[in-house]
Amino acid sequence: MNTLAPRLFALDALAPLKTWWPIILGLLVLYVPTYWMLAHGLWNEDDHAHGPIVLVVTLYLIWQQRAVFMADAAKPSGVETSVGWILLVVGLLAYALGRSQDILLFEVGSQIPVILGMLLITLGMRTARALWFALFFLIFIVPLPGFIVDAATGPLKQYISVIAEQVLYAAGYPIARSGVMLTVGQYQLLVADACSGLHSMFSLSAMGLLYLYLMQHTSTARNLLIMAAILPIAFAANIVRVMVLILVTYHLGDEAGQGFLHGFAGIMLFIVGLLFLFLLDWVLGFIFPDRSRSRAQA
Repeated sequence: MNTLAPRLFALDALAPLKTWWPIILGLLVLYVPTYWMLAHGLWNEDDHAHGPIVLVVTLYLIWQQRAVFMADAAKPSGVETSVGWILLVVGLLAYALGRSQDILLFEVGSQIPVILGMLLITLGMRTARALWFALFFLIFIVPLPGFIVDAATGPLKQYISVIAEQVLYAAGYPIARSGVMLTVGQYQLLVADACSGLHSMFSLSAMGLLYLYLMQHTSTARNLLIMAAILPIAFAANIVRVMVLILVTYHLGDEAGQGFLHGFAGIMLFIVGLLFLFLLDWVLGFIFPDRSRSRAQA
């Protein structure tokens, strides 16, 4: 009897795999080619380098909630099953359209309704609620639509150029601006599309929301203020990055501004943005301290 107990326990632990291995196999068949294409294409660009990080974090968040797949769950209701099938069908249609027409927005984005639909069909709303942030976080792996990039890039470049010029001019540097062209000393610098900071704002938003999720603050006001500040912080960090590149070019020459330090400035943007976020959270902690977990739940 005692020798059979560990074997029976192992069989019970593996029992959910009987339900999930066809689903996992189906997801792998659908999305491994997609991720292979991203790994050998879009993710090699600086603007989308956060993609692998988002994927690894999402898998880790799902692994953290793995107990929901092992627990005995109630049978999904008719409404949950119906909604699940609708989401699954919509997701598969979006995948087929995106895959056949080479529309990454649909192909990559389809995994969210597909996974959510399968969760509702098999385990119900309780499991979907437990995995809500992991599914939401997958949004940041979806490439930004072209019309959003085109609409936002121009104004962002203009604002960054104006602010950088005014700050550095007030600091005594010989700088002038014509549109998004900055002249500092003998050098001319163009604030290109990559310097608009749109993709950096997208990446920092992902890291900021992940930080909030991991911190689990009980103060609603504190959470809302930090969420509202993420985009302004990302924008300010990008302004710091552009000004640093201008100063490097002015003091060390054009080669330094366009060489290694140009790439390092992108890393510095993340560091500055995260430091601003941590500082804001620390200050708000004195104004909106967290309550005990039991009081917050009550």
